Amino acid sequence: SVLFCGVSVSTNQHVALSSYHQCLFPLHAGGQYEYILVEKRGEKNNVGFIQLNRPKALNALCDGLMREVGQALDAFEVDSDVGAIVITGSDRAFAAGADIKEMQNRTFQECYGGNFLAHWNRVSTVKKPVIAAVNGFALGGGCELAMMCDIIYAGEKAQFGQPEILLGTIPGAGGTQRLTRAVGKSLAMEMVLTGDRISAQEAKQSGLVSKICPVDQLVSEAVKCGEKIASNSKLVSAMAKEAVNAAFELTLAEGNRLEKRLFHATFATDDRKEGMTAFVEKRKASFQDK
Repeated sequence: SVLFCGVSVSTNQHVALSSYHQCLFPLHAGGQYEYILVEKRGEKNNVGFIQLNRPKALNALCDGLMREVGQALDAFEVDSDVGAIVITGSDRAFAAGADIKEMQNRTFQECYGGNFLAHWNRVSTVKKPVIAAVNGFALGGGCELAMMCDIIYAGEKAQFGQPEILLGTIPGAGGTQRLTRAVGKSLAMEMVLTGDRISAQEAKQSGLVSKICPVDQLVSEAVKCGEKIASNSKLVSAMAKEAVNAAFELTLAEGNRLEKRLFHATFATDDRKEGMTAFVEKRKASFQDK
């Protein structure tokens, strides 16, 4: 069965209702990705790069696309050269919606019994840091996909929103949970209950994104951030990511306890010793991810 999430831009809804069958067969015969472009970027080719590539459908998040994203993430996860991952879309849309037509006739039994959208969570379980570079529309599932990433950079013209309420449903891939944790109850309630969008500037002010860039510089800035992250110990970066993410799940006392255990664990690594030794010797550290 075909799975997807999100809401298309109202004026372009017809393009999001793209072929049902295209999403059933995500790979060409040659085994190449159909809905995404995948490569390595950065001077040292140490940043995994995933670009959503369904331009005619404004990068609608059909099942085929999301499964390809999962496959690409799995490949980067085991690639020892990759230290960070960037996910982006086009200048016009990061991901503006989904194939509403595919969702239209689903029953409660199908959704509940099949745990509809559960596999989308793969983005949030990757150990390596993931950066979302958002230009244009990030609505519905597109906004949820961005929020599954660890860092969000936004282009000046980016728009974020959870307009599911306008279609008689609610966000189903973390929108009500991650948005509330990012921007607070009042703004999250307003966005979820009205379907209104917020600009990149409002997203930055509310804490949803960490940086705003000119549209044509967004991707390069995200890759630069990825390069900075990848230059550190990949092992210790994974520990740091785990510790920060725990802040959303644990009490302060439990979170501090986990942080301390992970901090102590860095002392079992060669990279911690190298980092501190390099600092004392006033030289650049050479991490080996050990």
